[in-house]
Amino acid sequence: MSATGFEQACADLLTRDGFLCPVRVGGAGDLGVDVSARDGEGRLLILQCKQYQNPVGSGHVQKFNGTARPHHGADIPVMVALNGFTQPAVDFAQHHGLILVGRSELKKWAHGQHLYDVIGLENAAL
Repeated sequence: MSATGFEQACADLLTRDGFLCPVRVGGAGDLGVDVSARDGEGRLLILQCKQYQNPVGSGHVQKFNGTARPHHGADIPVMVALNGFTQPAVDFAQHHGLILVGRSELKKWAHGQHLYDVIGLENAAL
């Protein structure tokens, strides 16, 4: 699957989960947003999707942190990585309140579990 295909697959999962107007916006100059959508409570969710062969390192997570909330106004910043994250990336994300979806979470999401159930986020409106 291409990078664009991976982003679109994530957007399609958001549609399945009932998110409003999921849009794939990834590409050169996306400033850290591959997919954006709103949940039933109006919160802005943004996804940064990484289909790397190796776990995503903290540098990518730090870059996402620098744009997710300050530039894009994300209420729920989520980085999705097909092959997970390094421990320094996980530590950084936890410290800064970023949500990471690695291989095991992605598998649950792709097999029918709602994203918010996978990441442990409550949403009464969905």
